[in-house]
Formats: sequence, C-alpha cells, structure tokens
Amino acid sequence: MSNDVAYPVFRTPDPALALSTARRLMELGRCEYSEVSVYAELRSVAEVRRVAKELPAGWFRGQEEYGEFDGVPLEDRPALVVGVQGPGLPADPSAYEGRLPVECELLDLPVGSIEGAVTAAIGPNVGKINWASLCWPDAPELGYLGDSKHAEVTLLLNTRTRELDEPAADHTVLVHVRSFSVDGRQMREPYAHWLAEQVGLTVIGPGQRC
Repeated sequence: MSNDVAYPVFRTPDPALALSTARRLMELGRCEYSEVSVYAELRSVAEVRRVAKELPAGWFRGQEEYGEFDGVPLEDRPALVVGVQGPGLPADPSAYEGRLPVECELLDLPVGSIEGAVTAAIGPNVGKINWASLCWPDAPELGYLGDSKHAEVTLLLNTRTRELDEPAADHTVLVHVRSFSVDGRQMREPYAHWLAEQVGLTVIGPGQRC
C-alpha cells in the first residue's frame, strides 16, 4: 500500500484566483474519469443555513460524542447526525447544540460541476476542493513515469493544512505525488517541482502527508 505527499505550489487571499490556478494544474492531469469532491466545516448555525441555501445538494452532518448513540438504531438518531441534504436541515436552533462544527460534503462529482459554487459559498469557513483520478504525465528527463494512483490537486480554503486544523487568511493549492522516502528524503519531490513548472508554478513549502 502506498501513500501520497502533497506540496504547496500557490497561495493567495483571492479565492477566485486560487481556484483558477488549481484548475490550471488539474487540467495537466485531467482525464475522462477524473472527479471532484468538496468539504467544509461550518462553525455556526448561521453559516450552516447560509451555505445550505447556496449548496442545497450538499450533505450536512453534525458532531456526536463518542459512544453517544451506541445501540441506537440508525432510524432513531437525529437527522443532523446521520446526515441530511440542505433542505432537510432542522429549523430549530436547539437541534444544533453540541453538533457544531457541521460538516458539508459533496463527493465524486464531475469536474467543473461544483467548484465555483463552493468557492463562492465558503465565506470564512475552512474547507477544501479535491480533484482526484487524474493522470500525471511522464517526466522522462527526470526518469519519472506518470502516475494515476496518487495524482490529485487540492485547493485548501482558509487554511494551509490538509487536516484543516489551522485557519488562515488565504488559500493554498497542493499538488499530490506518490510518497517514496529513503532515509527521510522524499525521492519523488523533484516530480512535484516538475509538475508545478509545467503550468508556471513552483513548490513553495514542504510536503504534507495525511
């Protein structure tokens, strides 16, 4: 089993510019079966309701305490915990007590179907847009064959970390490659540099692993 490592290649406070840059990189590896998924963490009821209006197809899921619903049938659990689309969110503010942040996801969609709407709707919330099932080209001058298993692009929104655990005032584009480490050195880092250079970008920081 192999893993990926993601390198930051662009950063800006402008979400529209971040999206257009991420798309430019994504197009380098886009193929017929490429797909996009999005995720956001919403930390207030007002933000949940606002984003639900802009992304009604999103699946919204609130937090639960460990073991809180052990033994409780799925159909008897609160809808917000199980997960509901925007129109099904509870109207009663008390339903959100202990459930924040609420997560919003849309998974495995066609490329180009949701990215602009998510970037416009994200507001102050942290989130990400991830393009997967890409196919990176060969880099024969470096001795690298192309890759599809770990060929991804991620746009981090209002954060600089893949874990979304450090809010930031800007947005970061990541290019993913296969992780292959020898004596603590990432042997495929030059491939990440090469991929970035193909669309006029450059690696601007250390790789991030999940």
